[in-house]
Amino acid sequence: MVSASGRYVVVFNGEIYNFREIRRQLDGTGVRFRGHSDTEVLLASIDQRGVHEGIQRCAGMFALAIWDTHDQALYLVRDRIGEKPLYYATPGQSLIFGSELKALRAYPRWDSTIDRDSLALFMRHGYVPAPYAIYQGARKVQPGTIVRFGLEADWRDPTVTTYWTAEEAASRGAKIRFAGSYEDALVQFESLLDQTIENEMVADVPLGAFLSGGIDSSTVVALMQKRSLRPVRTFTVGFHESAFDEAPYARAVAKHLGTEHTELFVTPAETLAVVPTLPRLYDEPFADSSQVPTALVSALARRHVTVSLSGDGGDELLGGYPRYMLGDRMGRRLLRIPLGGRRLAAAGLRALSPSRWDRMLNLVGRLLPPGLRDNLSGDRIHKLARVLDAPSFGLLYRSLVSHWTEPTELVL
Repeated sequence: MVSASGRYVVVFNGEIYNFREIRRQLDGTGVRFRGHSDTEVLLASIDQRGVHEGIQRCAGMFALAIWDTHDQALYLVRDRIGEKPLYYATPGQSLIFGSELKALRAYPRWDSTIDRDSLALFMRHGYVPAPYAIYQGARKVQPGTIVRFGLEADWRDPTVTTYWTAEEAASRGAKIRFAGSYEDALVQFESLLDQTIENEMVADVPLGAFLSGGIDSSTVVALMQKRSLRPVRTFTVGFHESAFDEAPYARAVAKHLGTEHTELFVTPAETLAVVPTLPRLYDEPFADSSQVPTALVSALARRHVTVSLSGDGGDELLGGYPRYMLGDRMGRRLLRIPLGGRRLAAAGLRALSPSRWDRMLNLVGRLLPPGLRDNLSGDRIHKLARVLDAPSFGLLYRSLVSHWTEPTELVL
């Protein structure tokens, strides 16, 4: 789409959730609109304020490219949290970009050489973090940033500006603490979440939700049903193996909320059949096993709706993973102990292999408290040894979140 002034041209994947609010503000300044889309509002905001300020006003999920015909510059922009991917590369004398790596692979002179440093990052984190990509020469636009390519002599070296960071947002929140009670905070949080869900339900295509029966997706669906005049379409993938099956929980939530619920039960063979399709779906190595049921429930939902909300992000926002609190507690306590003493203790824990620790724990397990007995294993004891070795809080936390602590042992 081209802006009303003709200066800016955009290609856009995503949605601006607060576009109605921005439109009302722009209406007050005399801006005339031709239609009703969030893309037109986005362009009008950029027309009026410039790329950086125009983007800062937008709340949503998006990957977008903006061509400035006046300055002859291309801007690649990604949303604050990085919900939408955005890749780019500069093969030969070209600049190519897209919201999926498979789009870049379609370029005739594309080089599919694997980046071994990115492979090492994958072995540590279980994914390839931005700004890196699995292919040599490819890069991801980092969340909350704007990458500018101008037609200067050094156009291959773009300028990167940040318009939002989680760290700054957290620091700002720590300085301006919430003054009310815990109950007041609950009311305000629910109000904010309710408003967010209302904005995300604005769609000109059929809308539904993934429902696992857990806290996050159940909360999202409850707020959707509160806002909807009709039963919300909800979708769950179930497994015949009870250890992996969340369908009964989802079914109970759906019944309680009165949603129009759809279940799909899959066999182990049907689940395994998804695995060869995963590289095409996710573009890069991605080691979260939830990608399999996510692919299955997405295919199920797509038969009935075009857009689905989900509970992804709740653990990250609200500290739901044990490593968040555990890392904080361990950091405060362990870093008071001199490093030499901690390293001596770590060497003692490593004196036995994980398998020998497991055998010993099996022998004495009945003597341990149930909570400790259930959470101890040889692998976790060796992980504790790595944490004891850490000279700083940053390295302590990295050891907690690392799947493989020495990726260079595998990626030589």
